[in-house]
Amino acid sequence: MDDAYFMARAIRLAEKGLYTTDPNPRVGCILVKKNNIVGTGYHLITGEGHAEANAIAQAGEATRGTTAYVTLEPCSFHGRTPSCARALVEAGVKRVVAAMTDPHDKNAGIGFQILREAGIEVSTPLLESSARQLNPGHVKRYETGLPYVRLKLAMSLDGKTALANGESQWITGKEARRDLQKLRARSSVIVTGVQTVIDDNPSMTVRQDELDAEHSDLAVVRKRPVYVLDSTLRVDAKAHVVNNPDNVLVCTPGMAAGKSFNCRLLEIEGDDRKRIHLHKFLKQLAVENCNEVLFECGATLGGNLIEQGLCDELVIYMAPKIMGSSARSLLNLPEIDTMGDLFGMKITDFRFIGDDVRITVVPNQTRIEL
Repeated sequence: MDDAYFMARAIRLAEKGLYTTDPNPRVGCILVKKNNIVGTGYHLITGEGHAEANAIAQAGEATRGTTAYVTLEPCSFHGRTPSCARALVEAGVKRVVAAMTDPHDKNAGIGFQILREAGIEVSTPLLESSARQLNPGHVKRYETGLPYVRLKLAMSLDGKTALANGESQWITGKEARRDLQKLRARSSVIVTGVQTVIDDNPSMTVRQDELDAEHSDLAVVRKRPVYVLDSTLRVDAKAHVVNNPDNVLVCTPGMAAGKSFNCRLLEIEGDDRKRIHLHKFLKQLAVENCNEVLFECGATLGGNLIEQGLCDELVIYMAPKIMGSSARSLLNLPEIDTMGDLFGMKITDFRFIGDDVRITVVPNQTRIEL
């Protein structure tokens, strides 16, 4: 068996923390001696053991002389838990194979340096693309200062999201709505617009009975705030999402004066149209350690994300229904005059979810700085 085989196993192991590790990255570690696995570990919850520490604890004395396969550079610093790089040194690991360098500003090669200075052979990168896909938000936040942004949309075959009167529940079937729970569960926060709150009064929680995933009990209790973008504070204070102290109501400066809600109020500068400046809002989310941000919103806010190049991925659920020409369109975007100015997209995944289809696409280019 070669290095790629064991690294692939470590990546699959890391996926067990997909819904629970945030804001920490998902990491897996496998300890191998003479082609036999003697210890495995993965990171499950922030503040508890990292993947390397858990693998060492399982292997015990058998750790000495092993090769450690790790999906991310071992951490060099003592945060809530001790340094994993130093733990590997102290445990007598002979060689470390890492999928990728950690872009974290306190690590970024320092973990590898600790290992090499201790005489441990370090091989990297290996299966880096797969490792980056484990933690798109962690990687993007430390490389660009912005979180990874997903936009969830649901539409009919003719590209409509709601009837002309605003009614939209439910376009998609039960299986698609269950699948959405996984998108919510892996996200650091969920973002919506005030019009969605006015129209649908959603809660946007993760429901354990609909989350078909390992460690769903831990995923449900992890705090996952909903941010409501409402530049002029039109929202009803009794709406579900703003009547939850874990959630956040976002407005432009001065609008919160003299107003009280049962949630946190956050002021973000407005753009030239006096809407919340989305780039500055996302920068603030990155400061608040948000890695993956899920937008569940209407056509206007979704269109603004696309137009400004701030969306990294679109997840579109398409139902086998026709809603008619008077129904509301998927996105509100400015009129395009020439085919050369179309918003280019690449389909990265296409699959059936019950009677519906889930299409995952990424823009050809995303905007990093304004």
